[in-house]
Amino acid sequence: MDLELKTLTARLLAQRWLPRNDKLVRRALVDETFRFELDRRLADVGLRLLDNPYAAHVGVALEAELAEPVFGAGREYAASNLGLTRDEVALLVILWALIVLPKRERQVTRRELADDGQSDLFGGADKPVAHGESVSGALTEASLIADFGPRLGGRTKVRNFMLGKLARLGFIERRNGLISEGPLLDLALDYRVLADRIIHGTLGEVLAAAGHALPEANAFEIAEVLPDEAETAEEEH
Repeated sequence: MDLELKTLTARLLAQRWLPRNDKLVRRALVDETFRFELDRRLADVGLRLLDNPYAAHVGVALEAELAEPVFGAGREYAASNLGLTRDEVALLVILWALIVLPKRERQVTRRELADDGQSDLFGGADKPVAHGESVSGALTEASLIADFGPRLGGRTKVRNFMLGKLARLGFIERRNGLISEGPLLDLALDYRVLADRIIHGTLGEVLAAAGHALPEANAFEIAEVLPDEAETAEEEH
């Protein structure tokens, strides 16, 4: 087990994220002894496993109490410890809202993109949580830039610099004029923290004014149940 733990830890650090269906990742999700030892080894160096059952990947993050000692308390860190500017953070949150909010509603209610617009929200309640293109939609770069470019420093800046930076960091993927979810978009940003703030806040109004209707409530309120992560993991396996 020691070699497998060393291998998984090293791969997480080197590659930054791994798919949930990776052999060693799956073991960490279902083997309590293996997971306990992995968590212990990560904690020894100030890290924790990022494991969101609704995300298709896992990763590692710094323990909250170490953020300031490691990154400092300067202006740059106040915006982002990934070196993102405020405009780039704003674009990231917009992308998260447009991609992850509807995705989570589909996942919690066990629907897929092909089911959008149908009235039966709970007909697939016994299905396992889906990941990937069946539940995660794509945005067109042209419409995103037209709607939000002027607010974020200009269309050229968004297209040529900001989107490229978010793609390199793993938050999004760009292909043939479409923007889709990257490995870190649903993993690094906390749905339970952001969802209500966006839906019921100023950003929700801005998105709605641009023609992007958001859910009326967060997905777990819509489903009237908070998921048990252990049960979700069992469904996956």
